[in-house]
Amino acid sequence: MATASLCPVPEQTRSSIVIEADPATILAVVADVEAYPEWASGCDRAQAHGHDEQGRPLSATFHGSMGMVRDSYTVDYDWADTEVSWWLTRGEALKDLHGTYRCTPREDGTTEVEYRLDVELAIPIVSMLRRKGEKMIVDTALKGLKRRVEG
Repeated sequence: MATASLCPVPEQTRSSIVIEADPATILAVVADVEAYPEWASGCDRAQAHGHDEQGRPLSATFHGSMGMVRDSYTVDYDWADTEVSWWLTRGEALKDLHGTYRCTPREDGTTEVEYRLDVELAIPIVSMLRRKGEKMIVDTALKGLKRRVEG
């Protein structure tokens, strides 16, 4: 029987950006999934399903493209004060999807937002190309989030 330390852990693509806002403001924009088509490149439609006590979605369905792949997929969310994580519960072209926005407040009143993403397609793809696609998605999403939050 293998121990946890011997099991491979998928490596996530990571990037970060500094946004002139506090974590609560940033996560409020992330929680407004129906507005994603206005600022998230590749998102044609988004719909939240259920909400927690703070009004944040418990899950959401997205329609659009992730790089070269068009898909309709649903994710469930796990919300915290300074971060949100999501994972795929249903997809057509996607086999697996895990992502996290982590907000770290800085002394100057800005927030560093780190985006971690791991995507696995239902069709085989060379790992290098998959990571390149993830990097494009992460960088584009962070820039869009910054523009949306900072107005």
